[in-house]
Amino acid sequence: MTLGMVVGTVVATRKDEKLVGGKLLVVQELSMEGKPLDRYAVAVDSVGAGVGEVVLVATGSSARLTAATKDRPVDAVVMAIVDSIEIGGKIVYRK
Repeated sequence: MTLGMVVGTVVATRKDEKLVGGKLLVVQELSMEGKPLDRYAVAVDSVGAGVGEVVLVATGSSARLTAATKDRPVDAVVMAIVDSIEIGGKIVYRK
């Protein structure tokens, strides 16, 4: 899993039929301290995330294990919206 922030959306009117109805989000990877990294992914949303939210993204074969992505051609899925991050006893992020 990776930590990221939703920074945008992707609209694709023509796509594989198994992706119809799925929301595509652009997620910028974050360091554990919440700093933006220069890495992005397009991920299917399985939890109702929106722009500006910090999320957890699963990639690879694990991305096809949510109810929203089972048996779909997906290699990245937003599978959680983060409420807080604690590292070494210190809260580094709180929604």
